[in-house]
Amino acid sequence: MTFLSKRINNLSESQTIKMAKLGRELTAKGIDVINLSFGEPDFFTPEHVKEAAKKAIDENYSYYTPVSGYPELRKAIVEKLKNENGLTYTFDQIVVSTGAKQSLANAILCLVNPGEEVIVPTPYWVSYSEMIKLAEGETVFINATVENDFKITADQLEAAITPKTKVFMFSSPCNPTGSVYSHEELASLAAVFEKYPNIYIISDEIYEHINFVDKHASIASFDAIKDRVIIINGFSKAYAMTGWRVGYMASNTAIANACDKLQGQITSGTSSISQRAALAAYQSSLDSVVAMKNEFRKRRDLVYGLLKEVPGIKVNLPDGAFYFFPEVKEYFGKSVNGQVISNAEELCLYLLNEAHVSTVTGEAFGNEDCIRISYAAAEEQLVKAVSRISEALSKLS
Repeated sequence: MTFLSKRINNLSESQTIKMAKLGRELTAKGIDVINLSFGEPDFFTPEHVKEAAKKAIDENYSYYTPVSGYPELRKAIVEKLKNENGLTYTFDQIVVSTGAKQSLANAILCLVNPGEEVIVPTPYWVSYSEMIKLAEGETVFINATVENDFKITADQLEAAITPKTKVFMFSSPCNPTGSVYSHEELASLAAVFEKYPNIYIISDEIYEHINFVDKHASIASFDAIKDRVIIINGFSKAYAMTGWRVGYMASNTAIANACDKLQGQITSGTSSISQRAALAAYQSSLDSVVAMKNEFRKRRDLVYGLLKEVPGIKVNLPDGAFYFFPEVKEYFGKSVNGQVISNAEELCLYLLNEAHVSTVTGEAFGNEDCIRISYAAAEEQLVKAVSRISEALSKLS
């Protein structure tokens, strides 16, 4: 479509959204599809958060908000960062956006000039590379493998840095692998960044509370580099508020002001009602968050046990989020009824059409040997899904 801009033509379609769409099309035909492709909790938003939204409507919170968010919400975020993470910010260093995805895009667009490099460990969340592409930056990938729990080392990081490096961008806990960097592992990366004062770090911490090991560690906790760290977080995962669209960033004041300026020209402030709901979430206890995390831990252990019994796949035990990222390359080149499976995308399509289970190709996340499986589903559905996957794979030879 030559009349469209090169910018949009160069942009890839989100594979997670694509697979969910294909799954819905089969469901519409009356087929029982188990959707393990989408990255959202299958829980409802806590009641007290919903009640706060209803109250906000009744109290006529229906006007434009400040671009960076209500001051009281930004102050609540400051208190959260201090009390839960031991990090000190002021409310003018917080920008509330329409989801953490917008916060990420704001940061990239405000930092990256054409031709500058952004280092991204793989596997990575699908939108990272596309956001960098929109900013006309160059993505430099560092490959992490299942043997290392999909985490990079300080040596790998330093080897990837060049005079053109502007940003390092990663997530912990990670989507799609569930990997979690420990404080010690982050310290080794931070020591590298100390040597390069012109590199900024975008730390995507949206899965912070779905962490099955230690207390969440943020790379912003290292004072020597804190001023160059942009924390990205939000309410979608911890509080099951994906549809409310509230995320935020915490950074130095200059970056926060730049993102406020950019956001003011694109969306302005986030939904007033959603912000009031988010405020209630951060002014209450973490009881609902902990309960959801514990349920995810049970599901993780269940699915891990099931996946380990499936021949031909290699799987590690993720420490956070709600995904598995098994290596499935042993099935490449195999076939059934004349259909040859050449890569992960074809395997995902085969599992969708044969097993009626929707997954996502690892190619979308920068690893062509894996697929992503979400376990944000009821236990009986997960048992049924892995059984179907195993049966479908057994037909390939």
